[in-house]
Amino acid sequence: MATDSWAQAVDEQEAAEESVSHKLTQRELTCTAAAAPESSSAAATPEVQEAENKGTEDDETDKAAQSLLNKLIRNNLVNNPNQVEVLQKDPNSPLYSVKSFEELRLKPQLLQGVYGMGFNRPSKIQETALPMMLAEPPQNLIAQSQSGTGKTAAFVLAMLSHVDPNKTYPQCLCVSPTYELALQTGKVIEQMGKHYPEVSLVYAIRGNKLQRGMKLQEQIVIGTPGTMLDWCGKFKFIDPKKIMVFVLDEADVMIATQGHQDQSIRIQRMLPKNCQMLLFSATFEETVWSFAQRIVPDPNIIKLKREEETLDTIKQYYVLCNSREEKFHSLCNIYGAITIAQAMIFCHTRKTAGWLAGELSREDHQVALLSGEMQVEQRAAVIDRFREGKEKVLVTTNVCARGIDVEQVSVVINFDLPVDKDGNPDNETYLHRIGRTGRFGKRGLAINMVDSKMSMNILNRIQEHFSKKIEKLDTDDLDEIEKISG
Repeated sequence: MATDSWAQAVDEQEAAEESVSHKLTQRELTCTAAAAPESSSAAATPEVQEAENKGTEDDETDKAAQSLLNKLIRNNLVNNPNQVEVLQKDPNSPLYSVKSFEELRLKPQLLQGVYGMGFNRPSKIQETALPMMLAEPPQNLIAQSQSGTGKTAAFVLAMLSHVDPNKTYPQCLCVSPTYELALQTGKVIEQMGKHYPEVSLVYAIRGNKLQRGMKLQEQIVIGTPGTMLDWCGKFKFIDPKKIMVFVLDEADVMIATQGHQDQSIRIQRMLPKNCQMLLFSATFEETVWSFAQRIVPDPNIIKLKREEETLDTIKQYYVLCNSREEKFHSLCNIYGAITIAQAMIFCHTRKTAGWLAGELSREDHQVALLSGEMQVEQRAAVIDRFREGKEKVLVTTNVCARGIDVEQVSVVINFDLPVDKDGNPDNETYLHRIGRTGRFGKRGLAINMVDSKMSMNILNRIQEHFSKKIEKLDTDDLDEIEKISG
């Protein structure tokens, strides 16, 4: 599976932790490392094969890692251009949306928490989702929402609103695909519940060993599917019949992880029929949609009407070379001829990325290197430094092809053209890569390095797919691209 390596990395990280301590109230719950791996995520990590002369992609984007990375590097809500499409369970029911948090008539301590987190007004998805999630009687919801749209804050607000602080037993469950993602959601609960000390939180994660026979007194439980299932069924720490709200976050990541889909369904079947079901996913492929329908009965549905990324603001060129070294020399010539604010350079393998970063450093360029073997926190630190302008060149594999917005990036260079496992053009990745430039209403520049008949064929097929001419870069073009890249 795509997430096997991530699962093992989480296992190793958790096993190395001596203790994890998180609290919403003054009462602290200490988590000690468990020796036994959770059955849902135990998997062997495939060896990385460096195959520069083959068409193999060395750095497949891991959905869980990418989701966590997006959470770590985004301090503010993103401005999502997509329109929200709402499909109501009852089409005749009036559709409510809100433009301020005051309209929701929240408890004062929750409103204080919302403003304390920097939310001045609801985001686009919060405007529509929050009235549904806070409705009486409760309404079920399936929502499409990317990282940075405020969806975590929305379902956290729903959980905190529905909780009865006078009842000291679990009332809300939130399931996340990985340990790290669960902790990120927990941080939001802690921040939003800062002024609501009567409500407490506990983490159902591998490593948090509880005494047999005990009953949890925390009102909110957040964790991974395997541990949550054990706590509800095997160990009976939680009475599932008393749960009022069930949140399943990152559904598209969940179904990509072995065992998580089945465990989530088993948890859902234990819950009472009047329990509110909330499911969130960044994408709505057929597999995700099928899973969502099994988890959430009679749902309201919020979808994002996708507006295709456009290449209209990006000028595309290619440079003919005969070898990797010649590509590097051409790259140096481009840097010598034009002023580049900041650039992202994409390579096919980690090995090429490491080599290129070293060569550029020797030419006195300020270079950052980003690739898949780095821990997610390390990747986030590299991106933050690049965003702050401490490095002017970011050399990366496909791990950085999506979701990274840096306003100063004026040039994207495909040192290697993107191909899929079969060696065919990966048009979607090409679009995401060069989409890192030409953002924020500015013009962008993309330069493709071509070093063989095969890569020229790939470029031609990409050109045909997008019906957009990619011109050969000549010295006559330098004046024009100088205006774009500076």
